[in-house]
Amino acid sequence: MSEHKTQLSWKRGEAGFGYKEYPRAHQWVFPRSEQSLAVSAAPEYLGDADCVDPEEAFSAALTSCHMLTFLAIASMSGFVVDTYEDESVGFLEKGENGKPWLARLAMHPKITFSGEKQPSAEDIEKLHQKAHHECFLANSVKTEISWA
Repeated sequence: MSEHKTQLSWKRGEAGFGYKEYPRAHQWVFPRSEQSLAVSAAPEYLGDADCVDPEEAFSAALTSCHMLTFLAIASMSGFVVDTYEDESVGFLEKGENGKPWLARLAMHPKITFSGEKQPSAEDIEKLHQKAHHECFLANSVKTEISWA
């Protein structure tokens, strides 16, 4: 159906290659848009706090996909969305195998609507449920995703 290309670039430079020595910072490049992003491990894993870490990016991607799907469904349902803001939180937890994984994503969307057709709380919940079931990324992961 579609392809989504990325490029990754990392260099050790002059640093040693002991576990606590080598740099975690690297670049993601998105060739279609020619955008780049400075990325590193999370500070808890010896990364650079000034960079985005993969867990943040994963949480942001899931949140963004949910929002984009929500907007499409709201539009097709005759609702007019003026703003959609979210401060989601991804939770890295130990799995049954003892290894960390992004087990949960808690989204906290704040949405404003305008127009004559205003959704009820039940309508909004149904829009979120449908968005979750239709979101490409939510369908690709086992992470528990919730909204409140």
